[in-house]
Amino acid sequence: MAGTTSRLEADFFKRDVLEVAPDLLGKLLVRRLDDGRMVFARITEVEAYRGTEDLACHASRGLTPRTEVMFGPGGYLYVYLIYGMYWMLNFVTGEKDIPQAVLIRGTDAVNGPGRLTRYFDIGGDFYGECLWNSQRLWLEDLRQQVRIETGPRIGVEYAGEYWASRPWRFLASPDA
Repeated sequence: MAGTTSRLEADFFKRDVLEVAPDLLGKLLVRRLDDGRMVFARITEVEAYRGTEDLACHASRGLTPRTEVMFGPGGYLYVYLIYGMYWMLNFVTGEKDIPQAVLIRGTDAVNGPGRLTRYFDIGGDFYGECLWNSQRLWLEDLRQQVRIETGPRIGVEYAGEYWASRPWRFLASPDA
């Protein structure tokens, strides 16, 4: 793929989450493993979480040690453990002090956020890592057009009907 892709830089992530999330579809997620092998896949499904007002967003509970990275500038990784067994990979977006993040739900190689982090060998040690200068995880732009579908986020009913029904889940159309 040499010459056909470019690594995403800081400015890509320093936009509102509702702009970044759909723009992530079709981008190549690249992981350099500790043994030097490369794993990569095209992003096909994401969810946007937008600030302290979004009751489905972890930042709605305010600044905590867990959410601290979300209150920084876009382009950093927010990785957390759920159910004591699944790591969730999120990209922080927006400007400092405006907490937003995009959950990466699926790729063309694997679906489901827990399966995705296992496939890419991503754990808690990635928390706070910078996407545009990391040597072990980054995104590349394949410069491909992607048709986008939207729907409600998954598993956020606890946030109430309004927040659970936001069409902030973005999927690459199957024919994309």
